[in-house]
Amino acid sequence: MPARPPFVDPHVHLWDLEHVRYPWLAPPFTDDGPNGSVEAIARDYLLDDYLADAGEWDVRGIVHIDAGAHADDALRETEWLQKMADARGMPNGIVAFAALDSPNLRRLLEEHAAHANVRGIRHIVNWHPDPKRTYSASDITISNKWMNGFGLLREFGMSFDLQAYPGQLPHLASLVASHHDTQVIVDHAGMAIPHDPEGMEQWRRGLKALADLPNVAVKISGMGFSYRPWELEQVRPYVLETIDLFGTDRAMFASNFPTDKLFGSFETHLGAYDVITADFSAEERAALFGGNANRIYRLGLTL
Repeated sequence: MPARPPFVDPHVHLWDLEHVRYPWLAPPFTDDGPNGSVEAIARDYLLDDYLADAGEWDVRGIVHIDAGAHADDALRETEWLQKMADARGMPNGIVAFAALDSPNLRRLLEEHAAHANVRGIRHIVNWHPDPKRTYSASDITISNKWMNGFGLLREFGMSFDLQAYPGQLPHLASLVASHHDTQVIVDHAGMAIPHDPEGMEQWRRGLKALADLPNVAVKISGMGFSYRPWELEQVRPYVLETIDLFGTDRAMFASNFPTDKLFGSFETHLGAYDVITADFSAEERAALFGGNANRIYRLGLTL
């Protein structure tokens, strides 16, 4: 195996359950949701916990992605993370929560933007007709209010982390195409649902529509959202096709820890991506494991 390149992790969640409210991490715990039961990770997860899970991976930087805090605690989460970054040097980037259809969106974006490490926004918009898959009661991305909110990101120089299902991607690609100066990062390889009718073909069409846009990149993580349980050879074509669609300059590997801890260890996930790309050039692997995240999230790290 070739040497492992330095790792910049573009998708990390940290939480202090006494400091910020996380409704999805509170009982009762059931197996009915998209993640299955989250009871195993419903405890404090701090920077040192993440670094311990990362083990021997040479983590040079991390981007914290909104961790599902109560909407009223969104700014509180950003404040907590910025204080951590000021004291510890990580997280190097923060992608905060804001509901793009909120009447108070502009004010919240202004408040987030006042923090030095904030780079973008995530508003999870996964909608699926299966109640066990969906994160919301309807597809809010088709509302004018949500689309107008997306257009507001440009004023604040913020990127957008897009977590949606394949069936939503063609519409979202049209929206993103009309905002070519807003960087969009697709989360979890587009969250294919292989068991849906035409599931992989629907994923392929939707992801290609986004990959055709130069202002869109993709993070490869969340294998357990599509295949549960999953094995390396099962996800190899999924990972490689995602890279083929975006190229090695717009794809990046991420841990999604501790959520992906529900589906396997840090080494299980990152080790699989390492094996899958073993025959890539050193330059391509350096980009996939660190360089692209550093550039796209504007972290300014020396790798």
